[in-house]
Amino acid sequence: MRKKVILITGASGEIGQALVNKLPEQSDMPILTLDIAPLPGKVPSVVTPIQGDIMDKSLLSRLVSVYEIDTIYHLAALLSTRSEFTPEAAHKVNVEGTLGLLNLAAEQSDWRDLPVKFIFPSSIAAYGLPDLETKAAYSRVREWEWNNPRTMYGCNKLYCEQLGIYFSKYYRQLAADLRVMLDFRCLRFPGLISAFTVPSGGTSDYGPEMLHFAAQKKPYACFVREDVRIPFMVMPDAVKSLLMLTNAPKEVVKHSVYNVTSFSLSAAEFREWVIKFFPDAQITFEPDFKRQTIVDSWPADLDDSAARRNWAWQPDYDVNRAFAEYLVPNIGNMYSKG
Repeated sequence: MRKKVILITGASGEIGQALVNKLPEQSDMPILTLDIAPLPGKVPSVVTPIQGDIMDKSLLSRLVSVYEIDTIYHLAALLSTRSEFTPEAAHKVNVEGTLGLLNLAAEQSDWRDLPVKFIFPSSIAAYGLPDLETKAAYSRVREWEWNNPRTMYGCNKLYCEQLGIYFSKYYRQLAADLRVMLDFRCLRFPGLISAFTVPSGGTSDYGPEMLHFAAQKKPYACFVREDVRIPFMVMPDAVKSLLMLTNAPKEVVKHSVYNVTSFSLSAAEFREWVIKFFPDAQITFEPDFKRQTIVDSWPADLDDSAARRNWAWQPDYDVNRAFAEYLVPNIGNMYSKG
């Protein structure tokens, strides 16, 4: 008999590491992690790390021959800035990898006669506002507005959201034999900030990079203008939202895609918060036109009222608590050990 498990792809990334450490507190179900990189740090006893590629169909086939997959957290992705340099590779990893896992989840749902939960983190990159005037006029964007991404990463995420909706509602709709559909649930995240991992290629990483450079007493040239504004969230709230959406009863999950967010800051305001805790921080602004253009197309804030209304979403960290209790102590401790 196959062992029932939770599968986390991309587990060595920022969200993945935080989820691997938090999930065992809420579930005693065994956890499989899958990533091309080894899982760093101490691994919880309920976790079985597997080093491999989500594009490896033979590997996935071996996994489902041994394990019954109950829930999938599909975190593996090529991030926004890197995706612009290698759009074909981004499409392969971000779209084809997701499509393969959706197929796997659909087959597992049918075999179990019970939907597999497929939890998918999307991104603010799925939005694309045409100019700064529109960005100012639509200060808090709802899920169905301005879905016109300017980046390959944003296009990938938006399309994968639609793939998830298709597999959860319409897959094999013309077939004679109806199948049990998977349970697809998606969150659109703002810029995420972790106190325990180094920024790794996201276009919103100018915020956390300010903190990491300040903690190391190194000067930092921010690659966007001072006035640019986007929403942010710290990693504990990102993991909290993933787990809340996973555990929400099916009847309260009214939508397939939800915004979640915490606080919105301009780059200048982010700098002010950093200097509040690191008075000697040397932060200047040297906008990079290409990345600046991308960030200009993202909303200044996200409207997450649907998540708050449907499944009682509420972040634990406002901007003050995020800096004072989570970011500054932990990032400072990371470099003081060196």
